[in-house]
Amino acid sequence: MTPETPILSVNELHTEFPTLKGPVRAVNGVSFDVKKGETLCVVGESGSGKSVLNLSIMRLVPPPGKILGGEIIFDGIDIRAVNESDVRKLRGRRIAAVFQDPMTSLNPYLKISTQLAEITRLHLGHSGREAHVHAIRMLEKVGIADASVRVNDYPHEFSGGMRQRVMIAMALSCDPELLIADEPTTALDVTVQAQILELMRDLKSRLGTSVILVTHDLGVVAGMADRVIVMYAGRVFETAPVNDLFARPANPYTVGLLKSMPDPSAEAGGTLYQIPGMPPNLADPVSGCPFAERCDRAQDVCRRQFPPFVEVGPGHGSLCHFANDIYSSANAMPTVNFVSGLR
Repeated sequence: MTPETPILSVNELHTEFPTLKGPVRAVNGVSFDVKKGETLCVVGESGSGKSVLNLSIMRLVPPPGKILGGEIIFDGIDIRAVNESDVRKLRGRRIAAVFQDPMTSLNPYLKISTQLAEITRLHLGHSGREAHVHAIRMLEKVGIADASVRVNDYPHEFSGGMRQRVMIAMALSCDPELLIADEPTTALDVTVQAQILELMRDLKSRLGTSVILVTHDLGVVAGMADRVIVMYAGRVFETAPVNDLFARPANPYTVGLLKSMPDPSAEAGGTLYQIPGMPPNLADPVSGCPFAERCDRAQDVCRRQFPPFVEVGPGHGSLCHFANDIYSSANAMPTVNFVSGLR
């Protein structure tokens, strides 16, 4: 596999949940590639489909949700086509995940040592002693003090942030080829956050691990991403190399996300921008652009016709009738206003 070869290709993925008000297409025709050693950040408001996208990739969509169509190709393997046994061999070993809620991801009845050791005994063939030593080493790597003692504690004896670190240690235990991290630094203080991000960078540089990182922190995006996907209403609204996205967004929704971040250069006491309105009800799809009712530059065509996905630059596309106009606008967003110095 060359660095340009995608380790993961998602093509026209559709995931749906039946509800009393009708089917909800949480992931609606999403396509993207992740190259070996690349970090792809996925951003968007809550409810835009980011977490369901990650669950779909690992074939972990909870019932009654279903993947209705599309391809998920990991290193030449069609994840949708293989049996459950083969998918389980991939999960944890070659594809690892850090889920959003560590309390529901850890078994409250089992010690941390048991849960950390299980994955390396299963996938790496460790003996009980080897797995225990490896578990302690991983806890130390994610910054848990007295790891040799704490490894024998139960999940309820850890704080929320420490449980998240345990989940990260578990995900990194087998040196996966693809790491899917759903807001991995939520509930962590800035020092530990920097430590976790550095661990992810180390995994990427040392092993060429590819990363899909879901986050609301655009500072983290600026410091970690090679490319960015902006999701809204279950769709990819914009995708671009990270520097291009910050400097020249080509979608009104992306512009709104960037404007909603605090600007360190602004005068104190100013009003923080927020995108007006609420995300659409996905059980009641519209014929036009899903963002039209919240967009400050929407025209009649936006409400009548679904927008095309327009390529505005190399590797930079936007789902918008006016993508080229926005991209070529002289009012480009100054990157410095939106990054936290992580880069």
